[in-house]
Amino acid sequence: IPSLQLTVTFVLRVGLEFPTIDVRFQNLSVEADCEVVQGKPIPTLWNTITTVFSALTKVSRCKSQSYKIKILKDISGIIKPSRMTLLLGPPGCGKTTLLQALSGKLNPSLKVTGEISYNGYKFTEFVPQNTSAYISQYDLHISEMTVRETLDFSARCQGIGDRADMLKEISRREKQSGIVPEPDIDTYMKAISVEGLKGTLQTDYILKILGLDICADTIVGDAMNRGISGGQKRRLTTGEMIIGPNKALFMDEISTGLDSSTTFQIVTCLQQLTHITEATLLVSLLQPAPETFDLFDDIILMAEGKIVYQGPRSSVQEFFEHCGFRCPERKGVADFLQELLSERDQAQYWYRKDQPHSFVSVDNFIVAFKKFQAAQKLNEELCTPFNKRESHKSALSFNMYSMGKWELLKTCMAREWLLMKRNSFVHIFKSSQLVVIALITMTIFIRTRMKLDLVHASYYQGSLFYALIRLMTTGITELALTVSRLSVFYKQRDFYFYPAWAYSIPAAILKIPFSLMDAFLWTALTYYVIGYSPEPERFFRLLFLLFLVHQMAISLFRLIASVVRDPPFAANFSLFTLLVIFLFSGFIIPRPFLPAWVKWGFWLSPLAYSEIGVAVNEFLAPRWQQVKGKQLLFC
Repeated sequence: IPSLQLTVTFVLRVGLEFPTIDVRFQNLSVEADCEVVQGKPIPTLWNTITTVFSALTKVSRCKSQSYKIKILKDISGIIKPSRMTLLLGPPGCGKTTLLQALSGKLNPSLKVTGEISYNGYKFTEFVPQNTSAYISQYDLHISEMTVRETLDFSARCQGIGDRADMLKEISRREKQSGIVPEPDIDTYMKAISVEGLKGTLQTDYILKILGLDICADTIVGDAMNRGISGGQKRRLTTGEMIIGPNKALFMDEISTGLDSSTTFQIVTCLQQLTHITEATLLVSLLQPAPETFDLFDDIILMAEGKIVYQGPRSSVQEFFEHCGFRCPERKGVADFLQELLSERDQAQYWYRKDQPHSFVSVDNFIVAFKKFQAAQKLNEELCTPFNKRESHKSALSFNMYSMGKWELLKTCMAREWLLMKRNSFVHIFKSSQLVVIALITMTIFIRTRMKLDLVHASYYQGSLFYALIRLMTTGITELALTVSRLSVFYKQRDFYFYPAWAYSIPAAILKIPFSLMDAFLWTALTYYVIGYSPEPERFFRLLFLLFLVHQMAISLFRLIASVVRDPPFAANFSLFTLLVIFLFSGFIIPRPFLPAWVKWGFWLSPLAYSEIGVAVNEFLAPRWQQVKGKQLLFC
């Protein structure tokens, strides 16, 4: 933060202004369609039968019973730059929905009405997902990466914004004004203005600010691998987003799992960041301490999907005193505001002893707030449209991604290579297991017991089919690895870190050497020991076929993991898929013996084509053509 203050002072000295973002929302409403559940929660026999019959009745009537829930109800407001706003409210009042709506991260299934604008631009005129940053209350990170690696990857994906252009403009004005830059500030600004670096100085500052420097080289971890603590994960989630160049930050419950002292330190840094760089911050906290509450400039108090109060923090107690409620001296203002909206706790704050207390509802507070001076000033600002000409050219992002396609591909490729090295034990163990099974297979189908006749032709065909099975089931490890990273992928894709292809292509390319190695190990160990056709070209054809089978298996299990997403169900579904593929491969049940109504399944099984390929490669060899008077049954 001190280096940032000096940098800002230096920028202002040459006459540059920081880009600012004015966020406005008018008549914003959000609705969700929910399914009405029939029956009672107790799983008795009668309730189960009633539920089944009600479901059949619903299907027969062809009517969907749904209920619309209004999450946000016609709210309006302004989030101003260079002011840090606190979002307060009881659980379920719509704080998360408001944060997601303002940052452009709202679920597409929700029905949104109203208007949201950044500097007068509507969401359809720029890319809000790449202009703002939303810090979720869920800590989703790849467990194998360290804290520093996570922040470095996030910094590379989010880019440097307008830092490079600003540095060029500063250098130009320095020469015109004859200003000699300070070496430390000049070095810092150049270090954070270089795009595509694997490690940046910005990462070191974020680590220091959030207190993560003590665990910078510790893996994040999960339920199976020991890593950083829950509070450190919460801070890592915050640092992952604020490390970018975004000027509008929407933070959802960033204090979960943190003590009051750590929360105070983080909010203090955010306050300085807001005031120094003129950023726009909206922070949701559940129960902030009094000293943390005093750091905020504005307050938004929500209840039942409506805004009860929005204005300066210094005027919030004045408004509620006007309504007849006063905060006790030893009571935190944040707790007072939230308890005031509860019917059970409201009466204790009534200070007009000469008048009896009656519960003041949320709607009554809203009516009273419309007459308050802060509300009238807010309405005047909303009625005055923001002049787009005043918007800085670098304030909003009109590109979907912060980097070019090639840089995105290199960044994702570097991360995938890192994760592959971290999971090297899995790949080495899998290959070692394949070698052991290949040695056992050699002893079962050893060439000294195999002859060139019809009976042993079935043995050859069986050994080839077993090789296909082994190479296909080896790829099942991709299922668990993909499922464990899906939540992180969807989060970063929705935040426009990278497109889906930038994640998929490196994962597919880096699996090619492992597929080639496994196919070579199996073929090299078993081919001549079992006694297949000795021609070299047939050896390499079998190697290539096994390589394709392994690639197909990896892609298949990655597809199942992406579609199903639930780990237990994905494992069961993958086993069922393997069973179907094996049955329709043409070996267990030959195609002529399949019933006519399921013969189409043979041509849908990828293993059937592999089986045809290995059979043709082996049994069309010259040595099998010398076997006369015998007909071989091919799949």
